[in-house]
Amino acid sequence: MEIRQFQASDGYLLHYRQWMPETIRRGHLILLHGIQSHSGWYEYSSQRFAEAGLTVSFLDRRGSGMNAAARGDAASAERLMRDVVQFHEHLRFELAADAELPWTLCGLSWGGKLAAATASRFARRFDGLALLYPGIHANVRASWWQNFQLNLADFADVRDKRIPIPVDDPVLFTGDPKWQEFIRNDEFALRDVTVGFLRANRVLDRIAQSVSSLDCSTLLMLAARDQIIDNRATCEHFQRLRCPRKTLFEYGNAQHTLEFEPDRDQFIDDLIRWLS
Repeated sequence: MEIRQFQASDGYLLHYRQWMPETIRRGHLILLHGIQSHSGWYEYSSQRFAEAGLTVSFLDRRGSGMNAAARGDAASAERLMRDVVQFHEHLRFELAADAELPWTLCGLSWGGKLAAATASRFARRFDGLALLYPGIHANVRASWWQNFQLNLADFADVRDKRIPIPVDDPVLFTGDPKWQEFIRNDEFALRDVTVGFLRANRVLDRIAQSVSSLDCSTLLMLAARDQIIDNRATCEHFQRLRCPRKTLFEYGNAQHTLEFEPDRDQFIDDLIRWLS
């Protein structure tokens, strides 16, 4: 694994973790993490994907993880989507010898919202879309007080005001005490975001929730005991979605973050098979 960087068109320097296989056999996997997490949460699965013959490039979202500048901020939904597209272009250049192999975009939790919006807005860019417990339809939302703060700051056009994220409880992510403690003590985890980020999030909500068709095969993986994601609404949306191929997996004992489940190899094996 290597930690690398690329520069977005606005000059922001983004970090990403990359795992390279001994031989590229299956193609390329670009991953997007959740609102609080970062690429460092997913080292086990990323290594497994690389061992299966995939290049694995896991981007830390601007203001998250290893990206300390403008912590928890984003200028717009368009900027976040363009970060993904420009990251893809950067990787195609860096991996030019194998650039014609399939490219799959994978979004986890909140990153699933960004992935779905990007794949919809920038058609014919990706060969596959994998949505793991995607934050398109959520059970956990901002409290009335957080919404009041957001609306007040929005009205006053105070985009830099910081608001705690509504899912800052490790119990929501996993039932495993070891991983709960990991999340609780993670110095790179995001605890609050700006009003500007939440504005961008609202736009991404509208885009992702309105996606009715995609031009690439789409995979949906859900945790049956998820308290963050509205699985019923997510499944209903997925059933309506028009795309070349749809596949759904649901894991009965999983709570949210499949990476932190005792049987995590199951979802990894399923995703690898889907990519075959």
